Amino acid sequence: MQLKRYVNLGLVVGLSLIFSSGNVLAGAWTFEKGKSYHRLEANLFYSDENYDVDGDRTDMDAGGDFQDTNLKYYLEYGISDETTLIASLYYKYLIREDDYRKDETWGFGDIELGLKQRLWQGHGGVLSTQGLVKIPETYDDDDDVPLGDGHYDGEIRLLYGQSLWKLFPGYCNVEIGYRWREGDAKDQIRYVIELGSDFGQRWYGRVKLDGTAGLYDDDDLFDDYGNPAATSNYDLGKLDTAIGYRISDRWGLEAGCTPTLYGENIAAGVTWTFAIVFQP
Repeated sequence: MQLKRYVNLGLVVGLSLIFSSGNVLAGAWTFEKGKSYHRLEANLFYSDENYDVDGDRTDMDAGGDFQDTNLKYYLEYGISDETTLIASLYYKYLIREDDYRKDETWGFGDIELGLKQRLWQGHGGVLSTQGLVKIPETYDDDDDVPLGDGHYDGEIRLLYGQSLWKLFPGYCNVEIGYRWREGDAKDQIRYVIELGSDFGQRWYGRVKLDGTAGLYDDDDLFDDYGNPAATSNYDLGKLDTAIGYRISDRWGLEAGCTPTLYGENIAAGVTWTFAIVFQP
């Protein structure tokens, strides 16, 4: 699918945003020293289709389907005004079933740890860099339905954020990332495109294109029975849409829907999300 290839290679920029009461909580912005942001998500991903090596959606073999129900905790903490710690952890319950078998796995998934360093700030904008590592040590990748791809990853990103309040009450953020991966997993370009806005004092919303472009060729692709949403080499684009409500200056609620838009060698489906946000 040539059009998808051009999109994957051309969209190596993105926008990332989560904000509350005029204060950016993610993207290129860092937190003041001692300030933090906490997010607890409940997610449900369901799929009965895969993207094949040509980018076409095909039914899973033998009438199969896949379900990933998980809790995710995400943290940002200001080590200093210029440096923010990032951490995330999943607890997952996976079910893969077809006409012949049913497999289930539960436990902790990949751990991600990172640092975001602010390089420059002024005129409503901010430029930062971010480093991150993915650690798969919490699970056995030989499980019938592994809780992740089993690979260590390292990533570096450049982020630029800009206030859009002269146009409307919102922000945007531009990111480009490169992810190094071990073993038979090929490196990736990561990109995100997001816009968000306030709707009055308490409501806000966002829409985000979240993409991965794998640097592989067809010889690197493989398909086994394991976890169809955690293959080693793939392309994937998802559209993350969410609406949020601020209960107070510290607490908020969010609901979201994230369908997959395009991909190769990966499950196609929809994720539904409900999240509680806390900023002490």
